[in-house]
Amino acid sequence: MSETPRSRETEGDTSAGLPQRRTGHAFAHTPHRSDGRPPQTPRGVRQPDPGGRPGTIPPVPGRPATLPEAAVQAALWLTVLCLTAFALITWQVLVSGPLLSPDARLSRALVRSVPDTVTERLSDLGNVPVALPVLVLAVAYAAWRGDRRGAAAAALAMALVPALIVPLKEWTARPGPLEPWAAGYYPSGHTATAAVAYLGAALLVTPYTRRPWPTAVALVLTGATAVGLVLRGWHWPLDVLASLLVSAPLLLAVRWVSRRNTRRSSG
Repeated sequence: MSETPRSRETEGDTSAGLPQRRTGHAFAHTPHRSDGRPPQTPRGVRQPDPGGRPGTIPPVPGRPATLPEAAVQAALWLTVLCLTAFALITWQVLVSGPLLSPDARLSRALVRSVPDTVTERLSDLGNVPVALPVLVLAVAYAAWRGDRRGAAAAALAMALVPALIVPLKEWTARPGPLEPWAAGYYPSGHTATAAVAYLGAALLVTPYTRRPWPTAVALVLTGATAVGLVLRGWHWPLDVLASLLVSAPLLLAVRWVSRRNTRRSSG
């Protein structure tokens, strides 16, 4: 039998030595270590980045801080700040503290500086027959779109306005700028009604419009109500400020419930 080139190569390769690893397709992507130990990472080795450098270490398991959690913490701090400021103003009203002096000077400088026909129209924006239908329509729309929890939260916030404002008026018994013989001007019920109605409606509608105009319109209407009340002489500036501070936690609660429900339904 004649020798073929392949048989001669086979005889030459019978020398003692370590077996050679085949480098076929099955072994092309199989990670291995020189010491024979199993690889450390699930993929065997870390993949290099596009620049050729070794890849980064996998992240340590854990629960990182998320944006919703940060938003909740910010809302809680804002609520504490508003309630603290409101308590300070209320204390000053009860004891006739020094904070009332600049409040009175500012009121005297602003009252009747604009015609009553204008300021009365602005003040009327805080009337219940004007502001409440806006919130009712927004509540109905949000409930129809599926945000029933947000709609219920907004309705509850509106119901809490007289429950909070009326006892405070009777407790503080603060007289008005133009009617010193009367009492019950602190805090401003019109301002709280406008803030909760208009801004609450904006919080319910904005997730579906995906535009900032509902919030902008609500801020304008609430601000116009507050300015009209001060310029007309229906309320002191601190009366209006206190109402805004009371309304802020209610609106933050509506925002939290509505955003949580909307995020859950979209997810």
